[in-house]
Amino acid sequence: MFDSVLVANRGEIAVRIIQACRELGVDAVAVYSDTDESAKHVRLADEAYHIGPSVARESYLNQEAIIDAAREAGVDAIHPGYGFLAENTGFAANVEDSDFKWIGPPSDVMDDFGEKTKSRKIMRRADVPIVPGTTDPIESVAEVREFAEEHGYPVAIKADGGGGGRGLKVVQSEDEIESQFENAKREGEAYFDNDTVYVERFLENPRHIEVQILADEHGNVRHLGERDCSTQRRQQKLIEETPSPALDEATRGEVWDAARRGASEAGYVNAGTVEFLYEDGDFFFLEVNARIQVEHAITEVVTGIDIVKWQIRIAAGEHLSFPQSAVEPRGSAIEFRINAEEPSKEFAPMPGEVTTYRPPRGIGTRVDDGIDQGDRIAPFYDSMFAKFIAAGEDREEAISRGLRALEETTIEGVPTTIPFHQQVLTDERFLNAEHTTKFVDEELTIE
Repeated sequence: MFDSVLVANRGEIAVRIIQACRELGVDAVAVYSDTDESAKHVRLADEAYHIGPSVARESYLNQEAIIDAAREAGVDAIHPGYGFLAENTGFAANVEDSDFKWIGPPSDVMDDFGEKTKSRKIMRRADVPIVPGTTDPIESVAEVREFAEEHGYPVAIKADGGGGGRGLKVVQSEDEIESQFENAKREGEAYFDNDTVYVERFLENPRHIEVQILADEHGNVRHLGERDCSTQRRQQKLIEETPSPALDEATRGEVWDAARRGASEAGYVNAGTVEFLYEDGDFFFLEVNARIQVEHAITEVVTGIDIVKWQIRIAAGEHLSFPQSAVEPRGSAIEFRINAEEPSKEFAPMPGEVTTYRPPRGIGTRVDDGIDQGDRIAPFYDSMFAKFIAAGEDREEAISRGLRALEETTIEGVPTTIPFHQQVLTDERFLNAEHTTKFVDEELTIE
C-alpha cells in the first residue's frame, strides 16, 4: 500500500478521496488555488500545497504545478478525482512517466475511449450493442446524406472526442446536413482539439443507463450494478438512482455482462463507467467514463463496496478480493446534486457565502460535501458543493426518504437546486418511471 497520495482536485471529490486515504492509513496531500487556501479539502488533508491563482487553467489544470507539488511532498501516487485533469490522457501519461503511480486507467486505454470511433470498435469486438453508425470518422457531407438515406432521420453527427453534449449535432432533415456537419467539426476542434466526426442513428427518447466497473491489474473485472441517470438537463446529470426502474431482470443482466465484456476487451484497469442508451427494449453502448463518477456514492450504498478505496488498492497492485457472485446490490438509492444555482432562472450559477448549512441526517441518508458552514462557493469552478444520497429497501422508500431529507435541509446564503429536486420527486412521470433524458428539457416546467 502507498504511504501517501496527492489529490489533484478540490471540493467534495477531494474530501471523499482524503477520507478514503485516512481509512486506509495513507497520508493525503491536497493542492489548492488562491481561492481555496482555507477550503474543506485543505483543512482535512495531512499536507497542502499551493499550485496557483484561482482560475482553473492556472491551478487545477496546471500539470506542471501539480507534479511539482507531488515531488515536493514526496508522494507515491496521484489521484485525479473527476473533472479537471481526470480524463486528460497527456496528464495520465506524464504521471506514468514520472516517479508516481497514476490512480486511474492506463493512459493508452484512456486514449482509446477518448475517441468515440475507437471505443465503438472495441465494443463491437466485445459483442456489445452499439448505436447503428460509423466506426470510422467521416470526411464529407455526402457520407452523412448516404447514412441518413439508409437509416432515416434524425441522425446525430458527433465529434470524435466529444462528451457532455459538446460536439453533438442532430440533423432532422437533409437541408440541415451541411451546417450541422460544419458545426460539429468546429465544436470538436474548439473543445477537444479534434475536428473529426462520425455519424449514427439518433435515439429520440432514450434512458441513460450506466454500469460501474472495477478492474485490477491482474485481469479481474467486476461490475457493481447499474445506475439510471435519465434526469438530466442539457445532458448534465441532476438526479441519479440505482437500480434503474426501467430495466427488467433479463435486460439488467445483459447490460451488466456487456459492460464487463467491453472493459475486458479494452484491457481496462481501475474504476470506470460503461454508459448505455436504452430505448424500446434495446440498449446501445454510448461511451466509457475512464474515472470515478460523481454518482459513485449510490452504488456504494447498495453494494457496500467502497469504490474510492478500491481505486487506491488497485493502483497499489492489489487483486480484487471479491468474486462477481459476491456483488449483490440491495435496495434502492437516489442521489441529488446540490448546486449553488437558481433553477427558476435557467439554473444560473449563484456563488457566494453559505451562511447557514444544516444538511440532512437520519436513517438511509448520506451526505458527501466539500464545504462547511461559513465557506464560500467560488465562481471559478463547478457550482456543485454537495451530494445528498437517500436509500431504502425499494424505490418508493428511497424517494420518501429523499423528500424527507431535502425538507430537513437548511442552506442559506446561496440558492440551491433543492426546490428542483423536490419538484421532480413529486412529479407523476418520475414517480411512475416514465421519464427519459428529455424529461427536464422538454416536459418539466421548472417552478
